[in-house]
This record gives sequence, structure tokens and C-alpha cells, in this order.
Amino acid sequence: MTSPVPAPAPVLVAVAHGTSSAAGRSAIGSLVAAVAARRPDLTVRAAFVDVQPPDPAAVLSSLHDDAPARLVPLLLSAGYHVYVDLAEAAERVPGTTVAPALGPDDRLADLLRDRLVAAGLRDDDAVVLGAAGSSQASAVADCERVAAALGRRLGRTVVAGYLSAAEPKLADAVAAQRVPGRRVVVATYLLAPGFFADLAGRSGADVVTPPLLLPHEPAPEALVEVVVERYLS
Repeated sequence: MTSPVPAPAPVLVAVAHGTSSAAGRSAIGSLVAAVAARRPDLTVRAAFVDVQPPDPAAVLSSLHDDAPARLVPLLLSAGYHVYVDLAEAAERVPGTTVAPALGPDDRLADLLRDRLVAAGLRDDDAVVLGAAGSSQASAVADCERVAAALGRRLGRTVVAGYLSAAEPKLADAVAAQRVPGRRVVVATYLLAPGFFADLAGRSGADVVTPPLLLPHEPAPEALVEVVVERYLS
């Protein structure tokens, strides 16, 4: 009796926001490549919800007819892009599912702490989490959870500020932490260089850490693990 042929593993479609920044594109590309290297048994593709091609629909349409796919958001919180853009793309193609966003996750808080330490964090620095922001209340709550997790690691309160669509604005959050003789440091809760990272750099903070991905460094192992786990979840 012939054994049934096992169903193929879903294609891992890593979906990032997209950016016009060459450094940002390089950084995202390094993460996608690292995921593919971690799981050589999987087919891994990249897609983008804005700014650059290909979009998720184009990637899904390029796959073999019987190949299922799982869209893995390379997004730090689940907002409009996850609940609308990716959900609609998945609905159009039978067999396509959407994984959870990358955050919140304690490993992301660990990476943020590491970036702060590398930037020379002082014991008396005020720390503000600089996040993209979202009109989705649950996404903002997720960022607040990451700020709290980072605060526990640093032994101090960390407040969140947002670059778009949520309050307080990052520049206002930085200004609110101003005390004579004390630095204000922004922990950049963004995946890669680009427009929002540039805005964070102009927030008025004394120190602004780089994003989680850098074009001249390998993708952090912890971030690769998070992506793979979201695919498997």
C-alpha cells in the first residue's frame, strides 16, 4: 500500500513594512536571509505592505498552485497592516494563514536593553521607548507592555512615545522627562533604519539608540528565533 504523500510545509512569506532607505532594505534583507538559513527546509519569500514591491498578493500569486503559505509579519505590533492588509491578502488565497506580529516579546526587550548598554546608558538616564505608533489600541497597548518589560530589565520606569497615530508623541515624551543634569535616552523600538528611525533621531533626546536591525550587522539570533516561532505558532 502506497503511503500518502505528506503535505508540503507552508511557504514562509516574511512581510515587512517596506522603506525607501537603502540601509533599511539591506537590514530587512539580512533578517529574511537569516531566517532562510535557519530553516533551509522551508521556502522563504519576502513581501512588503508599502513603499516597495513585491506586495503579499504578488508573492502569493507567484507560488505554485498547491503551495500553502503563512504570512509572517515583520512588524513589532499588530495594527492595521496585520488586521486588514495581511488578513485580506490571506482571504483571497485559500490555504494562506497569518502569523502573529513579532511583538510584544521579552526577547525584543532584551535586544532593546542591549542597544542601550552599547550606547552607554547611565544609571541616572531617563529612558523613553520610541515606537512607530498605531491607530489600533491593542497595538499601542503592546508597545506599553514592551516599555514595561524594558523597565524591569533596567530597574527604572520606561515611558513610551510614538512617532505617528498615537499619543504621546515621542518628542513630547522626551520633553516631559527633562530634568536639569539628567540625560534623556530613546530606546528605538523600530525594526530597521528608515523614515521613522530618522524621526526618532530628531526627537530631542540626548542619545537615540539604533533600530533592532542594522545593515552592517548580522540579524540578531533572538530576532531570527522570534520570526521562526511566529511561523510555527
